[in-house]
Amino acid sequence: MTTQQHDSANLFHALHTPTTPLALANAWDAASARLVESAGARAIATTSAGVAWGLGAADGDHLDRDQAIALIARVVNAVSLPVTADIESGFGATPAEVAETVTGVIAAGAVGINIEDAHPDLPALRPVADQCERLAAARSAADAAGLPLFINARLDTYLRAIGPEETRLQETLDRARAYLDAGASGIFVPGVTDPDVIAALTAGIPAPVNILAGPGAPSVPELSKLGVARVSLGSGVAEAAYAVALRAAAELATTGTYTSLTDAIPYGDLNSLMNR
Repeated sequence: MTTQQHDSANLFHALHTPTTPLALANAWDAASARLVESAGARAIATTSAGVAWGLGAADGDHLDRDQAIALIARVVNAVSLPVTADIESGFGATPAEVAETVTGVIAAGAVGINIEDAHPDLPALRPVADQCERLAAARSAADAAGLPLFINARLDTYLRAIGPEETRLQETLDRARAYLDAGASGIFVPGVTDPDVIAALTAGIPAPVNILAGPGAPSVPELSKLGVARVSLGSGVAEAAYAVALRAAAELATTGTYTSLTDAIPYGDLNSLMNR
């Protein structure tokens, strides 16, 4: 780990503030990362779904760990901004294997991770104690590397509609506090767009709260007023990009026309972006 990476990690931590939430249009390869950087982003985040799809795998712990880390390294090398990597549930069955993943991610140059509590083989979340062991292992690996890694603990109670709705908020707050005690730096709660619930989350979680945004969600300024410190688009940008590919292919196959390509980025602009 270099001094530059350490400084980048500290900067990344500092970017998490409700005053000016860190807005992340998640990338999935070097080109998308450079595009996000060129648009004025303050940091780069990867999307595990987009990364997996681009490498020919399904999201949800189906991607080979080495492939994922190699992609993270390419993204880091493509940009000059701090990079945080979505590592799904850790690419490992045990806490020790999660630690190995985190060691590799740090070696690739990332300064943050997302790690989720959904179990890849079950429709439920991991038991709190089990997830805390995995988070603690991630923190220990970062400490061993000497890096203040930002661990964004993803909590899927709302995304997966876990438990009765009337107890879901308390379950989320309880898990969040346990995850923070285990070494998490922030809490990511996808699947929430209701302003009252978001406000309750930011009031009850003593750490930066990350919300997944998209059409129908409050705007970044609105989320700022609710106390949100980080806003992510998740797999949404990759989904939109692949939608263009599908529309163009379907139009070509059915009508033989090309209007789906009308708003494409010019070849020269993209090539110049990648030629620096």
